[in-house]
Amino acid sequence: MDDEPAENISGGESGGGDFARFDPSGSGTRAEAVVDRLGEMYWQKSYGGRDGFECLVRTILSQNTSDVASQPAHDALMDRYGGGGDLAGTLAGAVQPELAETISSAGLYNQKSERIIAIADLVLDEYGSTEAFDRFVREESPKTVRKTLLDMNGVGPKTADCVLLFAGGRGGVFPVDTHVHRIARRMGLARADTDHEGVREALESAVPAAKCGFGHTAMIQFGREYCSARKPACLEDPEACPLADRCEQVGVYPETGAVIDPAEAPRSSR
Repeated sequence: MDDEPAENISGGESGGGDFARFDPSGSGTRAEAVVDRLGEMYWQKSYGGRDGFECLVRTILSQNTSDVASQPAHDALMDRYGGGGDLAGTLAGAVQPELAETISSAGLYNQKSERIIAIADLVLDEYGSTEAFDRFVREESPKTVRKTLLDMNGVGPKTADCVLLFAGGRGGVFPVDTHVHRIARRMGLARADTDHEGVREALESAVPAAKCGFGHTAMIQFGREYCSARKPACLEDPEACPLADRCEQVGVYPETGAVIDPAEAPRSSR
């Protein structure tokens, strides 16, 4: 897999969203205190406003790959298919091998191109146009939008939640990718043996709705810089991690240099 870029694609000054300021004092839960610290380290943002269907396509392209690989695929797709005014209509009529070639940098391009064409067909059948689908994502209840997205072939919880967050602008949505899943369990913010959905439920119940969006993007950034899967910063220097005082180090053993999945850690250390 290609190396990830230094900065999360949805963070920083040019990563979308609107900068917002949230008071970090008086955090009600440990998870909120962690998110507040991440916001001070990186950014505090409110998300929303992206076109729903394009966001869905963009997130499908990002599945099982990095921003370095998926962003050029998205740009190439939009250059080739995005100028007609109705993206779903254009992609529904795309020739699959040509679309696959266009998005080849994203990996799994045959599978992803087939999914994108099928979903574009479905969007046209159910909503009539890209604009109508975008409006559905923005205006319908989050529960209904999430269920609709999850019923689409190839759309999992993380993809659905990213569309709700970045396109729908829905507060209280905390998408869980591999970074968030690892960090939340390693820090003890969720059960060590819980799955992605369990982590999402734990974080969404413990973090105020307005903070979930930047909590997601900043936690990904923290995972890239400090809390990587194999070599977390605390492994060699306990003081190297800015969140050391908030972390239970589940599955991380600086005294031996061992790092294991939190689910495999002895229960006495959880």
